[in-house]
Amino acid sequence: MIPATSNQGTDATGLPAASTVSPEIGTPYSITGRIKEVYSHVKIESLVAGLSGGVVSTLVLHPLDLVKIRFAVNDGLDLRPKYDGIIHCMRNVWQQEGVRGLYQGVTPNIWGAGASWGLYFLFYNAIKAYKKEGRQLELSATEHLISAAQAGVLTLTLTNPIWVTKTRLVLQYHTDPSQKEYKGMIDALVKIYRYEGIRGLYKGFVPGLFGTSHGALQFMAYEELKREYNKYKKMPSEAKLNPLEYITMAAGSKLFAVATTYPYQVVRARLQDQHNKYNGVLDVVRRTWRNEGAVGFYKGMVPNLIRVTPACCITFLVYENMSRFLMGQK
Repeated sequence: MIPATSNQGTDATGLPAASTVSPEIGTPYSITGRIKEVYSHVKIESLVAGLSGGVVSTLVLHPLDLVKIRFAVNDGLDLRPKYDGIIHCMRNVWQQEGVRGLYQGVTPNIWGAGASWGLYFLFYNAIKAYKKEGRQLELSATEHLISAAQAGVLTLTLTNPIWVTKTRLVLQYHTDPSQKEYKGMIDALVKIYRYEGIRGLYKGFVPGLFGTSHGALQFMAYEELKREYNKYKKMPSEAKLNPLEYITMAAGSKLFAVATTYPYQVVRARLQDQHNKYNGVLDVVRRTWRNEGAVGFYKGMVPNLIRVTPACCITFLVYENMSRFLMGQK
């Protein structure tokens, strides 16, 4: 990396501005150059470790994800099954469709969770390492927040079509396979693209962008909890913790993020639902508020917390240990 001059500009993200100049050659410091420098910090180990954590947690907890989505879109339409609670929903699906019913949409969920966590950790660690290069001080909470938000936008752009197919598959209520609209992930991707175009594959993208604040808040809280805990224990900020400590940090950061940002997930799920038509985010917000009040924006939050908290703990625990193992092997 070519060191920048002391008076170089910075953009809103804290990265060097595109117009900065290399002191060695006196030429504009291009966007391509910045991308190459960020890329130099990319670690494939982060991708593999994040992917592993996402896949393991998804396989264990997918049935709760199915329940969460069914509650989130439950806006009173007659075609939707009626459930009295989490246990009743799971028992009803089990009785009608067996284990296979509880794992509807698991294929895109595995692809989506694996790709999302892998890419997120990949981008986040690369951006964080780039910002930290040449500095003695730790990154601030704001810098962690911005790094995580940037990683979230990049990840969502690549994975949104997978999440649309997962939502569609999870919301197939027919027990007879011949009556289901989609036969699987590939069939759903093809049909959505054929009948709805690229726009169909990117339904929910706008609220998803707001959702990057969820991941950003979670990662900021996770980093700060680890740093303050290690400071309290008088250990280096990147010191390895035991499994219970990682789980505690992950759970605390997830609870903070969910409590802050859950309504966007309801809006996003309803936009992606094939059984109802909305004219955009504002239409979802307006109709949900009019028909269900404030509580409508928090439907499915309890099963979501029950699902995402252990999922987050599993993901971070697998990631931290897998990452350290791979880095050690390297």
